[in-house]
Amino acid sequence: MSQTETAVVVLGGRRYAVERFFGDNQGLEPTQLSQVAVDSRGYVHVLRRGLPPVAVFQPDGVLAYVYGAGEIFDSHGIAADSTDRILVADRDAHQIHLFSREGAKLMSLGQRHAPSWREPFNHPTRAAVAPDGEIVVADGYGNARVHRFAPDGAYRGGFGELGAGPGEFITPHTVIVDRDDRLLIADRENDRVQVFTRDGRFLAEWRGLCRPMDICQRADGVILVTDQVPSVTAFAPDGKRIDRGRPSPNGAHGIAESPDGAIYLAEIAPTSVTKLTPVQSPQTS
Repeated sequence: MSQTETAVVVLGGRRYAVERFFGDNQGLEPTQLSQVAVDSRGYVHVLRRGLPPVAVFQPDGVLAYVYGAGEIFDSHGIAADSTDRILVADRDAHQIHLFSREGAKLMSLGQRHAPSWREPFNHPTRAAVAPDGEIVVADGYGNARVHRFAPDGAYRGGFGELGAGPGEFITPHTVIVDRDDRLLIADRENDRVQVFTRDGRFLAEWRGLCRPMDICQRADGVILVTDQVPSVTAFAPDGKRIDRGRPSPNGAHGIAESPDGAIYLAEIAPTSVTKLTPVQSPQTS
């Protein structure tokens, strides 16, 4: 690829310029990057499988600060809620940690290094927060279940079984609560996204994916799903496929949108963050 040209992809009917290797690591120890979240300031929280566990970058790529050392054992999933709390899935410690956006520890769910069959947690993968504050966790590599918690952390129950039928999972690899108050879950080894009501009633499945890994919903409602083709597929909220692109050479393990409309992709191998910046479509003649 020419060093003087910028790649462009189209996702959800929108064109993006591709910037590989976003972020000035400023001497951080090289390590795998697992997932990415963006807070309301547009600061990018990159979850790392090494020390420090979380590195936070300004929108221009300058490293702002780090956090999570001594708190996060095995980095897997990260998400930001509407109040700028940062939720980290500590996979092999069997916990979900909640931090302030500055990195102060607020709360943990689950017992550290105490896996539980069917109960929270057994290698969780990612958490999400609904508008009413309910916390939903994909529990992921062991249990193949989804758990719900009250805003204060009280357990409300779970759903899901091992399998390939509706409401069954092999690896629920991520979860989001969409703008229609539904749960969208990447059922990775079953090559699909499953859609549920908040209380776990199966609604639909979206196929045509290869081991989907992460999901985000743009401000305009379009839903973006990363997989291991590698590709990012854009869906309408009703599950209709809009289009599909290859913004990174490897399947992105994480995806998040910034308030300014930029999309960030976290890639494990080779490890990097790719930034997709919206660009105006060229004029047609």
